[in-house]
Amino acid sequence: MIRTLGLGFRYASAPALAFPDVDVPQGGTLLLQGRSGSGKSTWLSLVAGLLSPGTGQVVVAGHEVARLARGERDLWRGRTIGFLPQRLHLSDALSVERNLALVYFAAGLPLDHQAIHAALLALDVSSLAARRPGELSVGQAQRVALARAILLQPRVLLADEPTASLDDEAAAAAVDLLRTSAQRCGATLVVATHDARARDALQGAQVLRLETLASTE
Repeated sequence: MIRTLGLGFRYASAPALAFPDVDVPQGGTLLLQGRSGSGKSTWLSLVAGLLSPGTGQVVVAGHEVARLARGERDLWRGRTIGFLPQRLHLSDALSVERNLALVYFAAGLPLDHQAIHAALLALDVSSLAARRPGELSVGQAQRVALARAILLQPRVLLADEPTASLDDEAAAAAVDLLRTSAQRCGATLVVATHDARARDALQGAQVLRLETLASTE
């Protein structure tokens, strides 16, 4: 589950962000809406423990994230959060399989080749295991990044603008893959988007709207 209370954050020399409270049950789906600059990526980073709140609380899967020490937080994130960023951050110096292997090092867990191949197979990209990310299409790279995100059966799956730069058919497929992957893991799914196609595909999801930058002062 994800619960926030009085959550706020400020970047240096920028207006403070104040976020509405939210409570998402385990296995639920949250649609995080807002225009560019409204704080969607910041909210995801706060939930993932990549940023610490300026005010308020973030509780994810029973842990108040800000109370975790830095080393604890890194291990917790690796084992609890699956993250599909807008920029996929796949290393072109490594094969697809080795990109996924990095997940185990980040989580402090022993490498599991069988699980890597199972994740790639589930997303229909197992034949690409030996390729480098630069050899993949946009859709293939996104599937590989999603396989990486779900590899450790995360409690929470976060996706930042997953349909950006995709055509209509690919956008629909991306959202469907996110939903089915989250269901397979039993994960809480959060999709941050300002794309109407993604919103339409997630009808019935809980919605958190970030309307504008808002000062907490």
